[in-house]
Amino acid sequence: MMYNLLLCDDEEDILFALKIYLNQENYRFFEAHNGEEAVELVRRERIDLVLMDIMMPKKDGLSALLEIREYCNIPVILLTAKGESIDKVTGFEQGADDYITKPFDPMDVRVRVRAAMRRFTTLGGRNEKDVFQVGGIVLDDGQKKVFVDGDEVSLTFSEYEILKLLISHPGRCYSPSDIYEHIWKEKAQGSERTVSVHIRHLREKIEIDPASPRYLTAVWGQGYRLVGVEGR
Repeated sequence: MMYNLLLCDDEEDILFALKIYLNQENYRFFEAHNGEEAVELVRRERIDLVLMDIMMPKKDGLSALLEIREYCNIPVILLTAKGESIDKVTGFEQGADDYITKPFDPMDVRVRVRAAMRRFTTLGGRNEKDVFQVGGIVLDDGQKKVFVDGDEVSLTFSEYEILKLLISHPGRCYSPSDIYEHIWKEKAQGSERTVSVHIRHLREKIEIDPASPRYLTAVWGQGYRLVGVEGR
């Protein structure tokens, strides 16, 4: 199957390098040079994954990510030349699924893109109709939908996978490393902040009061679990 990748960067040499790194895979490439072009292409074409720089003219990558997340849950990997963790945290908070730091390692680019596509296609390609419920949260894996107290909520595919992991084993505690390795399919190294950002974002969507969660609770020093309103 041919997958459509959108490469977005204002530097032509970066776009060229990314295509060289990924040209052995079964990808068709679209190019954008700023956030405005990226948003327009995602609206117009069937894009399966976005690799997008943060610092760009007209519209930066974070602003474009916010617009994309209003109507689309495809994987978005941010590209950044900065080493500051604030960029990574902000990106995860706004719905990014991963990040790659410049200068690129060719193998790292290929592995991260391949892993993101594998998670995405696995999420969208299953036919089994499994329904999981904990309290007022219902995850219908057949339709790939999540409902909270009867209302449908929109999750990114990474958030969906985290919720599915927890709701399919209610009450079981998963460490941040367990969650990271299950979702991102790579060894967890310094993954606590990444997981905590996704957990916080997920709580904002499924909890009435994210600061005092009913369902997605933390076990001090151990990790996270999903419980019913009675704590089971």
